Amino acid sequence: MGDLYVLLTQRSMALKSFPGDTALPGGKADKKDRSAEETARREAFEEIGLPQDPLLVPHLCTLPPFLSANNLLVTPVIVLITSRALRPILNTPEVARLFAHPLLAFLSQSAPFSNAGEYHTLKDVLWASDPSSGPVRLHRFLTGREGEGIKPVFGLTAAILIRAAEVGYGRKAEFDVEAEGQREMGDRIGHVLKGLGLREEERVGRKWYLTMEKGENGRKGKAKL
Repeated sequence: MGDLYVLLTQRSMALKSFPGDTALPGGKADKKDRSAEETARREAFEEIGLPQDPLLVPHLCTLPPFLSANNLLVTPVIVLITSRALRPILNTPEVARLFAHPLLAFLSQSAPFSNAGEYHTLKDVLWASDPSSGPVRLHRFLTGREGEGIKPVFGLTAAILIRAAEVGYGRKAEFDVEAEGQREMGDRIGHVLKGLGLREEERVGRKWYLTMEKGENGRKGKAKL
């Protein structure tokens, strides 16, 4: 009917980081990955069994990177699933559950389901790893599955989905996405790089290489994200 949904996972309670959180399929890049898209496809296949064939699951776009609270660069890769024949295969040590949520709902103050509490809430905080970089607005959306033990969509995941929905629907959210005085994402990333003592940036192919003042042996070196 023209509606778009996003697939979300409940992280396994056995995981050391963010157990039980609501998240997007994904993970860290491997040295063999040639692009962010290849990383995303590999991780989605490993976690939920999503086919890596671009003919079955076409690539729509790759959004600019987001900065996580622990200073990781997270690059959202958007693909489209249209086949009703696909069936998920969950990697249970990592993923407890898989469910869908309306993408448009991440632009709304109103819940897409009934009997909800306050569907969308927000709070402004200082960036934990660098309070001097200014305020950051954190968003929280109920899933409607809290009674089943599913946590709300929160923080970085919510920020990514708000942006994806704005791009997908070509419209702004009903609420102010950023805090007053919040730095643009590119400025925040640059601020972190500067704080790490990184002097310049070089783009090589589809990967970022950051030239540092000194490497481990005292000479100039490169750190790859």
